[in-house]
Amino acid sequence: MTTILVVEDDPTLREALEYNLARQEYSVQSVEDGITAVETARLTKPDLIILDVNLPGIDGFEVCRILRKDLRVPILMLTARDDEIDRVIGLEIGADDYITKPFSMRELMSRVKAHLRRERIHKETETNVITENTPAKVFKFGELIIDQNRHEATLAGRILALKPKEFDLLLFLAQHVGRALSREFLLERVWGWDYVGNTRTVDVHIRWLREKIEVEPSTPVRIITIRSSGYRFEG
Repeated sequence: MTTILVVEDDPTLREALEYNLARQEYSVQSVEDGITAVETARLTKPDLIILDVNLPGIDGFEVCRILRKDLRVPILMLTARDDEIDRVIGLEIGADDYITKPFSMRELMSRVKAHLRRERIHKETETNVITENTPAKVFKFGELIIDQNRHEATLAGRILALKPKEFDLLLFLAQHVGRALSREFLLERVWGWDYVGNTRTVDVHIRWLREKIEVEPSTPVRIITIRSSGYRFEG
């Protein structure tokens, strides 16, 4: 059974989340502070985490930052603040989604299902498609090498520390080298047509990639911005 960890200090909202998730036949664990959240997630390894930002002990941003070192599972952050900077921080530290209170429970359930489905497809692809007989798929652009089968990228012989979605985006760009790709197209093809975020997600991930593969991220030569459109990968 799919297990979801709910981290929320508001007892009323926590109970509502538990009730609605249980109705969808998920196994639900719930905690109310950041320290317990880290301990529980490491111990039980849930399939998805719903994480409030404002928590006693350590806040949700710090919990997300800590867990991203150990776990790959989707993390959906909840906050009562609607500041863009909070959404950007959440994405930068590894959150997969961000929803502002008050929110529709139906919308949240839809996002939960979408992230679980995407993660399941990704695992099935890793398990079933990449076998000993799978032909090597390696893209080389000077010192930058992207190995699709190993799910690994290196620059000048050094393995790049890429988050899963960063690698997916870099691989997709490499597969379409020299083509202008809109933000909407990248969002649909890399994140999936059912992703409920916006194109700001693409911009954030492009910035992360530039910091790792460009000599001067402020003046990129590998990933070029196409004004009012999107990006082009030059290799």
